Amino acid sequence: MFISEAWAQAGGGGGGDMFTAMLPLVLIFAVFYFLLIRPQQKKVKVHQQMIAGLRRGDKIITAGGVYGTVTKVLNEAEAMVEIAEGVRVRIARSTIATLLTKPDPARAANDSQPAPQSGGLIGKFLGRK
Repeated sequence: MFISEAWAQAGGGGGGDMFTAMLPLVLIFAVFYFLLIRPQQKKVKVHQQMIAGLRRGDKIITAGGVYGTVTKVLNEAEAMVEIAEGVRVRIARSTIATLLTKPDPARAANDSQPAPQSGGLIGKFLGRK
């Protein structure tokens, strides 16, 4: 006969096939980690540091969009915020979305004196302070 029989070739090294099958899944996980998971973890860490450093006089924006000034930090979970003159509300510290300004008590006491100016690179070479 003119047609020869086709014999199945022996499978050699199935480990390579498994590796090539798993490679796309590993790459997808790596992309998700670097584009989604890691930035979100950094954002949460920064928010927790901001909440931990909250003190009286800080100007804030809550998650609901209310602007206010912290008048008292009650405990690790709550703060008293003045949202209008004479209007104070107690809020959960975790609902603070943004810290607008932090008052600097040392700078506020010395506002009458101007900030020292540096002479720049050329001023340093010429001996100016």
